[in-house]
Amino acid sequence: MKISGFSFVRNGIQLGYPVTEAIRSILPICHEFVITVGKGEDDTLERIQAINDPKIKIIETEWDTSLFVKGAINAYQTNIALKECTGDWCFYVQADEVVHEKYLPVVREKCEKYLEVPEVEGLLFDYIHFWGGFDKYQWTRNWYRAEVRVVRNHIGVESFQSAQGFRLDGRKLKVARADAYIYHYGWSRPPMTMKKKKIALDSLHHDKNWVSEHNPKPEKPFDYGNLKNCADFKGTHPAVMKDFIERTRDLIPIDPKSKAKHTHDKFWVRLLSWIENNILHHRIGEWRNYILIKPKV
Repeated sequence: MKISGFSFVRNGIQLGYPVTEAIRSILPICHEFVITVGKGEDDTLERIQAINDPKIKIIETEWDTSLFVKGAINAYQTNIALKECTGDWCFYVQADEVVHEKYLPVVREKCEKYLEVPEVEGLLFDYIHFWGGFDKYQWTRNWYRAEVRVVRNHIGVESFQSAQGFRLDGRKLKVARADAYIYHYGWSRPPMTMKKKKIALDSLHHDKNWVSEHNPKPEKPFDYGNLKNCADFKGTHPAVMKDFIERTRDLIPIDPKSKAKHTHDKFWVRLLSWIENNILHHRIGEWRNYILIKPKV
């Protein structure tokens, strides 16, 4: 049983992505790791090459700006890498997603368990979304709780829309739980880098007028707010993140008097989220990018 890792990236270092950490986090259980690296303005390509592991296969690409609509370029680049994967399973990590080493044996065990169970087309991972650093994370309903990150190979699975999930013949995948977490560091960057990343991401989904309207002051650093409504992270970070966290932590100043309001700070969002999490144990109207099944094995 073989597992292929895969991903995509462009200007990852310039925009603060822990891309080399993402790759290294799952490399131990992969027989190969395929990644498309878009031509950019930084040394992302050189950083990935410097990992110096023969299992890593780099595909250099030019990004087609005509696909900068609703994030279509993300799925396109993901599919280039996915089609080059040769394993029985394909393990997807985006450039700001890292897997804790304690989950690697769990993921491998699940891949082995379901290898001969064709109804299982993928594995579903839970998420921890870090916010404003590395000690706080989001818990409210406007943050997605789970996504498919391992897919069965050779059955025609493709990346969907903005590469958030996957589809098979146009339908959602039937998946089992991985019983593992993805640690998402997409909102753990210095404020100015975060602003640049946000503008870059917005530009992949909207036209220039929309981007300008929603980012009226591009020179102004991103404001995370005061973090009082976030949850405390009491676990340990993946070992591969140690250096990244040490060199980044002090570059993310948080103003306890900040008046910035994000969706997760709204009272009704927090109240409904608390009721869903603690009483209903169900999120009302939650969008699920998958069909969760319980295979009999």
